[in-house]
Parts: sequence; structure tokens; C-alpha cells
Amino acid sequence: MKPQDIIAGKSSLWIFGYGSLVWKPDFKYKRSKVGYVKGYKRRFWHGDNFHRGNDELPGRVVTLIEDDDASTWGVAFEVTGSQVEESLKYLNVRETVCGGYITKMVDFFAEGESQPPVQALLYIATTDNPLYLGPASPEEIGTQIALCRGKSGHNLEYLLRLAEFMRSSCPHVEDHHLFSIETAALTMVSYLLAAQ
Repeated sequence: MKPQDIIAGKSSLWIFGYGSLVWKPDFKYKRSKVGYVKGYKRRFWHGDNFHRGNDELPGRVVTLIEDDDASTWGVAFEVTGSQVEESLKYLNVRETVCGGYITKMVDFFAEGESQPPVQALLYIATTDNPLYLGPASPEEIGTQIALCRGKSGHNLEYLLRLAEFMRSSCPHVEDHHLFSIETAALTMVSYLLAAQ
């Protein structure tokens, strides 16, 4: 799905973030809501050789994997008017050109609202993407995250900010994958600091 297809005839659009967008959208928006999408689980299975790693040592960032029984929490941002085109141009570079993600439209359910879901755009990395790394143990992923750095900063910062978002904005949600990787990465960092 191309951005021009998404915005055709629309004066507003919701964009769902489940990774770095939850704390760093970097585009103007009208409002934001915490909530979830159904049918996907968040996994650190995508490589990043730009923002959180490099060609020699790619970082790990999240993507969504289809799973009928799962849901993923994050933030949806409503963009209106000129913000629609501006945000999509920015995200096309950030997520598609530099990140290898594609777009999908999904139902977004805002937390604590009895309103019907709204359609939201999300970016997702697929298994045929050259940067897709796939599954690994929490220890392997945590070690990789502890060691990587890219143009946007340390991969560890990405992990810790996402974990902090989940604890502060979605304290009722247990994200075992995220928190087990956080534990493994922090254990590796303590080993590295002790070895110095």
C-alpha cells in the first residue's frame, strides 16, 4: 500500500506506533491515544543497520508478527489536514527507505473507550525483507541489543524506552517477550561493565 493510496480523499488519518513511535513520533499530530491492535504480536525480529545498528552489527528493533490470539499495545496518532501528507513523507523515509517496512491498515482500539475501533496505518517488516532477522532466544537478542549502536543512538535505549512506555502507559499488559529481552540485555550490560 503506497502513501498516495492511503491519503486519497482523506482529511485525517490515524497512525499506529508500537516501537520507537510511542516515544518519538517526530511528526506533528492532532492527538494521540494509547490502545491496541488485534491479531499481531510485537517481536524483536527485525534488523536495523541505520537507526540502532550498522552493516557489521545490525541492531534489533520490533516488528509485528501475525497471531490471531495476540494483541499489541502502542499509541495511535491522529494527523489531519497538511499533517497527513507531511507525516507520511517523513515516515516513508524513516520506516520504509531506512527500515524496510511496508504499510497496512488495521483496526485500532483505544484504551478505555466504548467507541468502535478506528482504521489506523501501521508499518510492519515482513519475512522477505533482507533486514528481517527472525526469532532468537531472549539472551541472544538481549546481547545483540546491548552491543549495538546506530545513527539514532544505542539499541539499548530503544529497548529500555519501549519497556518504560509499557510499564507507565500499559501497566496491566504483560509483554513477556519485551521484558525477558530487557532482563537479558541489562544482564549483559552489567557483565560488560564488570569486565572493564
